[in-house]
Amino acid sequence: MEIIQQYFADFTPKQTEQLFALKDLYSSWNEKINVISRKDMDNFYLHHVLHSLTIATQFEFKKDSQVMDLGCGGGFPGVPLAIFFPDTNFHMVDSINKKLTVIKEVATTIGLANITVQHSRAEDIKNRQFDTIVSRAVAPLKDLWRWSKPLIKKNKHIAEQEPNGLMCLKGGDLNQEIFESGCKPYVWDIYKLFPEEYFKEKFMLYQPMK
Repeated sequence: MEIIQQYFADFTPKQTEQLFALKDLYSSWNEKINVISRKDMDNFYLHHVLHSLTIATQFEFKKDSQVMDLGCGGGFPGVPLAIFFPDTNFHMVDSINKKLTVIKEVATTIGLANITVQHSRAEDIKNRQFDTIVSRAVAPLKDLWRWSKPLIKKNKHIAEQEPNGLMCLKGGDLNQEIFESGCKPYVWDIYKLFPEEYFKEKFMLYQPMK
């Protein structure tokens, strides 16, 4: 938890309590369902929570905006972002239902009321649109964009720091992946935001909806 407070200093007491509770909750659930790599649990706040909050360093989700976490797995980046932005609605989508069960139970336990879940593949979601879609290490950018584009609202008069598009956390050499996607995303080197060894060769990409 100290690593989070090193980079973010403006949490409310409730947010601090919610963030502090996450590790024990995920450790407990990991005994029943393999939600997170067990070797990662010792670095839970660095590898999962701080990594998720990379998005919060550059963007501000507005009140009542709709964000979908595509392929949310155990809840990252959506759960830490839902704590950080309590007035934003986060819709967690995954094809593995047992992971959504964990998210629901974690959210209920810590009093996180701005999370909903859906057992589905992104390409099967119909008649819903979101202001922003977030994702972490789910699929190549070309696939993420193909699944996401039909689900993103076209918000014409959006503020500079208010995201409207696809935002994903990825690692490694992304040049070929970006080229094959046909996208022209903004790219942030996470190591420059959080100079921790773990974040070397990890990036945040943002493809705005135009």
